[in-house]
Amino acid sequence: MKTPNTYLSSLPTTVFTIMSQLAARYDAINLGQGFPDTEGPADIINVAAEALKDNRNQYAPLTGLPELRQAVAESNRRFYGLEIDSATEVVVTSGATEALAACLMAVVEAGDEVVLIEPLYDTYLPMLKMIGAVPKCVRLQPPHWKLPEEELRAAFGPKTKAMILNSPMNPAGKVFSQTELELIAGLVKEHDAYVICDEVYEHLTFHVKHIPLMTLPDMRERCMRIGSAGKSFSLTGWKVGYVTAPSALASVVAKAHQVLVFATAPNLQRAVAHGLNKDDSYYKSLSADLELRRDILVEGLHRLGFETLPADGSYFVVADTSRHAQGRTDVEFAEWLVEHAGVATIPVSAFYDPEGAEPPRNMIRFAFCKKPEILQDALRRLEKALT
Repeated sequence: MKTPNTYLSSLPTTVFTIMSQLAARYDAINLGQGFPDTEGPADIINVAAEALKDNRNQYAPLTGLPELRQAVAESNRRFYGLEIDSATEVVVTSGATEALAACLMAVVEAGDEVVLIEPLYDTYLPMLKMIGAVPKCVRLQPPHWKLPEEELRAAFGPKTKAMILNSPMNPAGKVFSQTELELIAGLVKEHDAYVICDEVYEHLTFHVKHIPLMTLPDMRERCMRIGSAGKSFSLTGWKVGYVTAPSALASVVAKAHQVLVFATAPNLQRAVAHGLNKDDSYYKSLSADLELRRDILVEGLHRLGFETLPADGSYFVVADTSRHAQGRTDVEFAEWLVEHAGVATIPVSAFYDPEGAEPPRNMIRFAFCKKPEILQDALRRLEKALT
């Protein structure tokens, strides 16, 4: 028989799957996967449940229900001062991952170069390679996740078509500063490129302001801004995302969305619209609660002798394993922790281009979007195994 798709067939089992399988085998606390272990707001769930019974369960409009598109536009205005036309500049997608695929399909073709920043979300590279694009990766410099200006400048060139910017960032927890965003914006304009802005953790920042690249001068027409109901409302299984983009780009994103999935569950869209209209106190309490959980984990890791890297946003904190690894790589140490401590993490080397230079091998990622008592239990397990 003829072979299936060569690239997809060659992909190995991901470390995320491996670590989750090990967690199940050893009955470990899973701080590897980035999803909350509590349900989202009850009022949003109730709206979704009631919406199933209102006789509106057929295909939603291609670009999303009007009430959700209006809520997305209003959220852009309320939090960032962006004036968005809900009818022509918002596309609702089946999760932020589909939004990423649709945005890339909208602007990138085979042979185009796309700038990325490592460590990076693991879906970016496979998506680009399926399109036939050429990734140009730039590495943040630990321990402070510094953006290297000269390396970034060198990554841009005549074939640069787009950049993917993830802020707040998975797995690093970095929130890009005004100065860094201005550098990026200048290079994007100089090379006449687009930016796919993965901002799913936009409301999960800790005493640091998230600034959408779209708000910078002359960037409105170049940016596609992606948001996620899963992250904003702790409902990751719903897979509802939304793209904000100028109408010329949004119309092409919508065509890609039509090819990929066409429409997203209407009852969930109505519930997410309700959620986006919640008052500011909800969003403040969301970030404050996650900050508390981050601090529980970070302070506990420090007591155990781990050094942690700055984490100003997202669900994640990265720890340096050097004091405990005893010569093990990050993968080996993560596997050891599952078996001997009963705690699952993710080795950070998984977030680098496997075809690039050797990645760091001394860092693991913890997810702190778990109940405080679960985090405390994980810390007790780590202490028992490491001391």
